[in-house]
Amino acid sequence: MSAPQTPLQIVQVHESAHLHVAGSAIYVDDIAERQGTLHAAFGLSTCAHGNIVSMDISAVLNATGVVKVLVAENIPGQNNCGPILHDEPILADSKVHYVGQPIFIVVAQTHLQARRAAQLAQIEYAPLPATYSARAAADQSKFVVPPIHKQRGDASTAINTAPRKISGRFAVGGQEQFYLEGQISYAIPLENNGMQLYCSTQHPSEMQHHVAHCLNISFNQVSVETRRMGGAFGGKESQSAVFACGAAIAAQACNAPVKLRPDRDDDMLITGKRHDFSYDFEAGFDATGLLLGVKFVLISRAGFSADLSGPVAARALCHVDNAYYLSAVDVRAMAARTNTQSNTAFRGFGGPQGAIAIEYVLDTIAHELGFDALDVRRRNFYDEANNTAARCTTHYDMSVEDFPLRDMLAKLEASSDYWARRAEVSAFNDKRGVLRRGLALTPVKFGIAFNVNHYNQAGALVQIYTDGTVLVNHGGTEMGQGLHTKIVQV
Repeated sequence: MSAPQTPLQIVQVHESAHLHVAGSAIYVDDIAERQGTLHAAFGLSTCAHGNIVSMDISAVLNATGVVKVLVAENIPGQNNCGPILHDEPILADSKVHYVGQPIFIVVAQTHLQARRAAQLAQIEYAPLPATYSARAAADQSKFVVPPIHKQRGDASTAINTAPRKISGRFAVGGQEQFYLEGQISYAIPLENNGMQLYCSTQHPSEMQHHVAHCLNISFNQVSVETRRMGGAFGGKESQSAVFACGAAIAAQACNAPVKLRPDRDDDMLITGKRHDFSYDFEAGFDATGLLLGVKFVLISRAGFSADLSGPVAARALCHVDNAYYLSAVDVRAMAARTNTQSNTAFRGFGGPQGAIAIEYVLDTIAHELGFDALDVRRRNFYDEANNTAARCTTHYDMSVEDFPLRDMLAKLEASSDYWARRAEVSAFNDKRGVLRRGLALTPVKFGIAFNVNHYNQAGALVQIYTDGTVLVNHGGTEMGQGLHTKIVQV
C-alpha cells in the first residue's frame, strides 16, 4: 500500500509583497505628476471657537509661487463634507470651531511654497466660549446627536438590593491613527467638467459623492481611484473628505492638476482620533462576584461635528456586556460636542470603549472581594448559571448562539501557566515599593458586521478573458490588511 499523501498546501504570497520589498509599490504621492501640477495647502484656524471678524489674505496672494487663494464663497457647490449630518464645512465660513480647522486653500507652484504662504494670512477673531472635555460638554447638554439609552430589567432596584455595591467614574484617552502614509489627494480635471481623483481613502464612493456635491457636478463626472493605502485604521474613512474636496475645488478653479498633501503636523491638527470616553458606573453583586445589576453612563468626546460619533456611541453601548451576561443593565451613551477636531472611526469603532467599561467593573469587584479577576470574569460568562436561553441573550436582544470562550479560556489558562505566573507577579509586588507588575487574561466577544443591516452587502464583477486570465473589480480598499490577496485566494 502506498503511504497516505500529505494534503496539498497552497501558500498565497501577498500580491504586492515584491513591490513593497523593491520600493516600487505605487501610493498616491508616487503617481507621476502631470505637467502643470500645482500644490495646495490649507490655511488653518488658530482660534478654538470664535467668529471671523476680518481676514486679510493679501500677503498670501503676493507670496512666492502662489497662483490662487480660495475661501468658502469660492466653492461652486455645497460647502459640506459631513458623512452623515451636513454639519461639517469644507472651509470655515464666518465662524471657527477648533484650532486647526481649514479656512482657506492656497494653491502654489510647489508644496513648500503653498505651506509657507498659508502661514501669512492675518485673521482677526472674536473669541467665543470654548468647551474642550467631554464631561464639561455633557454637563452643558452639548451633544452632536441625541443621547441613546438601552436597558434590561430594573438595574436600580437590583443594585440597591444587592449584598455588595460599588460606584465610581473613570476615563480613557483617545489615539491618533498615525497611518504611515498621510492624508493625500491628487485631483486632475477631465473633459466636460469631469474630475479624476487619486485619493488615499477607505471610502472612494463617499469621496466621489462629496467631490460631486462641492463642485456641483454629477456623480458620474467624478472618478475616484484608490490602489492602496499606507495604513488607515479608520482615519481615512470619512476624514479624507476635506482633502479630496480641497484638491478638487482647487483643480477646478485653476483648471490644472492639484495635489493636496498636508504635512504630518497639519494632518494631525485637522483630523480626528479615536474617541476618548468618560464613564460613570454603579454595580451590585453577590459574595461570589456575580453581577446582579449595573448602570453605565458613557460620554464620548465627539468634537465640533457629528462625523461618525453617533454610530461609535451606539457600538460602545452594545459592547458594554463584552463576554458577560447582564441580567439587569441600564446604559446611556452620549456624544458630547467640544471645540476640538471631530473624532472619527478607529479600529474597533467604539467596541473597545464599551468593553473596557465592564472590564473595569469586574476588576473592581475582584479587588473588593479579594478574588482573582479571571475567576470573576468566568463567573459572569454568558453560559454560566443554568445555561438557559435567557442567559444567552444580550441586552440589545440578540442571541449568543456560539460561545466558545469557556473552553478557550480553560486552554489558555493552562497553556499560559496563568496561575504560576500570577503567583510570581504577587511575590514580586510583595517585595517592591514603587515598581509593580500586572497580569491579565481577558476574553472578548466582538460582533462582526454593521448593526444597520443594509450595509452588510457587497458585490464584485468578475471578467474572464479569452487567454484564461481573470480580472476582479470589487468595492473593498487595500490599506495593509491584504484584501487584494484574499480576493486572489477566492
